[in-house]
Amino acid sequence: MASAMMPEQLRTRLLPNEKVIWWGPPVQGIRLTRRDGLLIPFSLLWGGFAIFWETTVLRSGAPFPFALFGVPFVLVGLFLIAGRFLFDSWLRQRTMYVLTDRRVLITRSGPWPHFTAVNLDMLPEASLEEESNGRGTIRFGGPASIFSFNGRAGFGSWTPALDPVPQFIGVDDAQRVFAATQDRPPRRF
Repeated sequence: MASAMMPEQLRTRLLPNEKVIWWGPPVQGIRLTRRDGLLIPFSLLWGGFAIFWETTVLRSGAPFPFALFGVPFVLVGLFLIAGRFLFDSWLRQRTMYVLTDRRVLITRSGPWPHFTAVNLDMLPEASLEEESNGRGTIRFGGPASIFSFNGRAGFGSWTPALDPVPQFIGVDDAQRVFAATQDRPPRRF
């Protein structure tokens, strides 16, 4: 895409004399990942049990503290079952990616704005997960464990748009964009 059509919020992030190679948004809407093969059954088990618990407590006429105890578990269950997909989609609607001759830029606007810039000559390993339609996800770093709660992954395992590893999620013509990221300048010491 030509930089002349690039939104102002992206143009202001460019360094002097930096040339845009590619820019674009992530795929929009609800998106399933390979991890969801494990996460969906787990979330249904969690949410189902939490709803069963809360329903049983409410029907039994148990004291108010017991009824209140299950509410956070039900809310977490509902987020894991459906809310995480909606939240991830909502975050991706506010995200744009830019690849320049020097850097990878990821910017998100809205209530939780975020900006990431990684120099091409400092990029760690990069991987491409391509779909049959040519769309794909480019990760600039290794994957975090699904159940990693060491502060590195957080909700990134459950909500890809929050993954701390820089990535271009579901971009069109992913193979071409990936190839451009691999055309790196020599490392300067």
